[in-house]
Amino acid sequence: MSVTEVSGCRSTVRPSLEECERRLEYTFGDRSILERALVHASAAENRWRSNQRLEFLGDAVLGLVVSDYLFHHYPQFLEGDMTHVKSIVVSRATCARVSERLKVYEFLQRARNVGGSQAWSESMIADALESLIGAIYLDGGLEAARQFILRHMKSEIESAVEGVSNTNYKSMLQELTQRKFGSVPAYELINEIGPDHEKQFQVVVRVGKRRFGPAWGRSKKEAEQNAARNALEALTQAQEQA
Repeated sequence: MSVTEVSGCRSTVRPSLEECERRLEYTFGDRSILERALVHASAAENRWRSNQRLEFLGDAVLGLVVSDYLFHHYPQFLEGDMTHVKSIVVSRATCARVSERLKVYEFLQRARNVGGSQAWSESMIADALESLIGAIYLDGGLEAARQFILRHMKSEIESAVEGVSNTNYKSMLQELTQRKFGSVPAYELINEIGPDHEKQFQVVVRVGKRRFGPAWGRSKKEAEQNAARNALEALTQAQEQA
């Protein structure tokens, strides 16, 4: 298990809840919810008094907000792209990075014998962020949770989007088909719709005699990339099932 080293996390004096709210840029109407969100299972009398239920809720809210953001801000993305980006943003590594940036560990309660001196596991601080998202949702509703998530994680979403957008699916497909079949893909434009300034193109890719699912794009290049991605997904799935 990876471990995040931080300074001062074993101090007997925890910063105030007011400081936590300032760090989060959210003020709770019911601070008892915030207090619950900051209790690690190791420090609770029982699991009902820990932040685990809030963590479960926060994980679901985070997934919803990220999915909604991708759906409305990246209409060019198909399901596979959105799924890929979402998996990166809601991952333990990303949540831990955001949690550490906010220094959430300074406010957490845990048993003294857990994790060793001045060390928080990646899992602990990632779970803490999710529990805080759940707490904000419970206290202020979905819009409050959305604002918190986008305020602190929008850059993570954009970074993941950039990584997906820069993926050269055509190059990856050609490398795969040359290695497996000794042939290169052929792209065929099969449809185009819309006025010149908003034209959409549909392309299908063939490898040998096999034809893969067509894909749309705002340019022929984008449509070819999307078609190549469809072919890669189909070939990968077939390989996994073999």
